[in-house]
Amino acid sequence: MGVAIAAGIEPVKGENEELDPWLPARAKVPVTAFVRFDPLPRDFSGAHGTLEFYDADDTPTVTVGSTVVPLASDPSAALAYRLEGAPVWDFEVAGFRRSDLAIAGAQKTHGLFFLNPYRPGRTPVVFVHGTASSPARWAEMANELLGDPRIAARFQLWFFIYNSGNPVLLSAEGLRSGLSNAWAGLDPENKDAALQEMVLIGHSQGGLLVKGMVVSSGDKFWKAVSDKPFDEVEQDFSPETRALLKDAMFFEPLPFVRRVIFISTPHHGSYLAENWLGMLARRLVNAPGALTKASVEVAKINERQRILLRPFKLPTSVDNMDWSNPGLQVLASLPIAPGVHAHSIIPVQKPPIETGEDGVVKYQSAHIDGVESELVVMPASHSTQSDPETIEEVRRILYEHAGIH
Repeated sequence: MGVAIAAGIEPVKGENEELDPWLPARAKVPVTAFVRFDPLPRDFSGAHGTLEFYDADDTPTVTVGSTVVPLASDPSAALAYRLEGAPVWDFEVAGFRRSDLAIAGAQKTHGLFFLNPYRPGRTPVVFVHGTASSPARWAEMANELLGDPRIAARFQLWFFIYNSGNPVLLSAEGLRSGLSNAWAGLDPENKDAALQEMVLIGHSQGGLLVKGMVVSSGDKFWKAVSDKPFDEVEQDFSPETRALLKDAMFFEPLPFVRRVIFISTPHHGSYLAENWLGMLARRLVNAPGALTKASVEVAKINERQRILLRPFKLPTSVDNMDWSNPGLQVLASLPIAPGVHAHSIIPVQKPPIETGEDGVVKYQSAHIDGVESELVVMPASHSTQSDPETIEEVRRILYEHAGIH
């Protein structure tokens, strides 16, 4: 008999007294309490024992005498306690509108957070939320996956949070930086093979960010906005603007990402971005100061030198998800890098599938060629992350990734 216990985190005194930067201050981990009894008298009188606590994610069993005893655990309680009243709920719409709003600690890690402490030998599964959303929307899926011992023993769950009103390529650059810094910082000697097998899962706009991790852009994004080679005009920009343009528009696949899952992803745009709702959403987005400064600089240079194909206007993520957007068209045209396994999960509200949609994205926009599997969930809406059929498909794919039969 027992009760679910959730433990907070604190620095270890006498050691590096800084908290793990990838663990939010409100992090809670599941703990198992275990009573180890002293030898019992025949009449069971005067029984004494020691109360021991174990990190259930790190210690699945204990030894009693010569017997190995499995420890019960309840990850659901810690996850629920962590989400209760968490600021991440307030971030969803506010983070879309105010593009400079940040969750505490997110700047240091470029928006990447871990659900539990880093475990060497376990493959990271990185969840990327969609527009006006947050990592909290993955709670049901995370809870189900952590409740599966075969997955919990082989994978660790990471989450990326970002200002979803920002341009897609800028948010993708943040994800790229967060993953690259974690990969280099956690395993500087390149000993953890599991870090070379990352799985990325993106919902809606998050799927576009995920695709940006597994494609080679070359100069295609720049050519979509300018007919002049970048190296001929880059000296006209300030160092800050030049670095921003290079990071967001020129990139290669991340070598440690091996599998991606697209859920409700508008590869060819969202029809909501084209109507009055999209126009309203554009008006609600306030660009961050650094990006506004860079856009003013680009606009002024373009007025003098005409380096762009059209007058410059700072795009929002809503602009980037319009089917006619040049950047979206380029991203859709880029093939997924060799060696990367890709899967699609596409919700549809009602048949026929070919002309169906999920309330935000049409099937024809979410469908792409070249994926290893495509599951249509029907009937289902755009926010399908908590649908049992979607969760089971993600479980199946992770089994496949880990070689579980």
